[in-house]
Amino acid sequence: MSTNKNKLTTSTGAPVGDNQNSMTAGSRGPTLIQDVHLLEKLAHFNRERVPERVVHAKGAGAHGYFEVTNDLSKYTKANLFSAVGKRTPMFIRFSTVAGELGSADTVRDPRGFAVKFYTEEGNYDLVGNNTPVFFIRDAIKFPDFIHTQKRHPQTHLKNPNAVWDFWSLSPESLHQVTILMSDRGIPATFRHMHGFGSHTFKWVNAEGQAVWVKYHFKTEQGIENLDVDLAAKLAGENPDYHTEDLFNAIDKGDFPAWRLSVQIMPIEDANTYRFDPFDVTKVWSQKDYPLIELGRMVLNKNPENYFAEVEQATFSPGSFVPGIEASPDKMLQGRLFAYGDAHRYRVGANHNTLPINRPIAEVNNNQRDGSMRADGNAGTSPTYYEPNSLGGAAESAADKPAPFEVSGMADSVSYDHDDHYTQPGDLYRLMSEAERTRLVANIVGAITPVENVEIKLRQIGHWFRADPEFGTRIAEGLGLSVPE
Repeated sequence: MSTNKNKLTTSTGAPVGDNQNSMTAGSRGPTLIQDVHLLEKLAHFNRERVPERVVHAKGAGAHGYFEVTNDLSKYTKANLFSAVGKRTPMFIRFSTVAGELGSADTVRDPRGFAVKFYTEEGNYDLVGNNTPVFFIRDAIKFPDFIHTQKRHPQTHLKNPNAVWDFWSLSPESLHQVTILMSDRGIPATFRHMHGFGSHTFKWVNAEGQAVWVKYHFKTEQGIENLDVDLAAKLAGENPDYHTEDLFNAIDKGDFPAWRLSVQIMPIEDANTYRFDPFDVTKVWSQKDYPLIELGRMVLNKNPENYFAEVEQATFSPGSFVPGIEASPDKMLQGRLFAYGDAHRYRVGANHNTLPINRPIAEVNNNQRDGSMRADGNAGTSPTYYEPNSLGGAAESAADKPAPFEVSGMADSVSYDHDDHYTQPGDLYRLMSEAERTRLVANIVGAITPVENVEIKLRQIGHWFRADPEFGTRIAEGLGLSVPE
């Protein structure tokens, strides 16, 4: 029985006799190396920060539950969606994308919307954003894109020249950039924004029949956004504004909630739809594939410890459960590797054994050892190989992913569809005149610092192709003419 209750101890449990004064040779020192408590404190302090995430470094999180409100089991055998009324515990992490860990919450940036469902069949991670599309559609471009969002190697300042140079040379970014520069580019709070799985996924039912699916989380709090001047003021006065708002709302019992709906596309429609359904820079029209309600997500518990739960939380789009699978989305395909690999580097090879990431389902795999193994390491079991005849874990054929046909030449190819202008133009035309005016002003303000006129003209050309009025208004705001 412990005798150290309420006593300060070392990491090995020994009581600390003096935590105010280091041990020295006489009153003036020097300090003695035998003061192991001092050495331990300093050494641990040097190692308190794990590397921050390369993207989505600044974030806030909360616990809650997901409850099924509509039976869609005819589309998927996933247990967490199996019956009306079924509740699944979950954890969510909201974040900005480009800024560092200490950056302001109220900057113009997409927001990460990463959900971890602790299901009886293992953890299911849905790692999306507050936008239904993204800037690029092939993972091979992701490092280049993120490099443009980071700081100039000499000045260590943000670099609008790189940002707009890349976007102007990547017309597929136009849809997401239009959303980013609109009112929704600065949400009022994490509670007042929608969330999206963004990618197309595949659902498979108990009979092995498949459909394509997209996820939409609709906030019950309503959409609210920040005026640009107020956002800038808050960035200086309270850079943790969104983090504080989420914590305080849950702390006082004002539990935020979202309705989850899905779009369902028959498998064969992917071959004939007017946009490539796997291109994450495009949306599916809700007139073609209406939203179908699936359930409700409620956040009702704050983290007890930010580092242990929010900072060490790891999400991967590759964390699937039976009944939910990947699609040919090239951006998703790259993320299936990149996210898990980032966590193995940042948190460690055993990141999934940490309490915040640990499944509620029993884990029976053959992974052993590695840094910071703290879960018993499978005890005395010698059967960390398969196949085996000694009672170890074995494969289950019933849980194999659904087979799918592949064909064609192995080559580096683009998507078949290259219409990058229709959907951004449609979005512009859906906006009210006041929304259009603010959108144009935001774009003009963001692109004005770009020094290279050719970059500006190239980007204006994209806006003009989306909608002539759109491009012309931006050109006039920049004091330029629409290029021929």
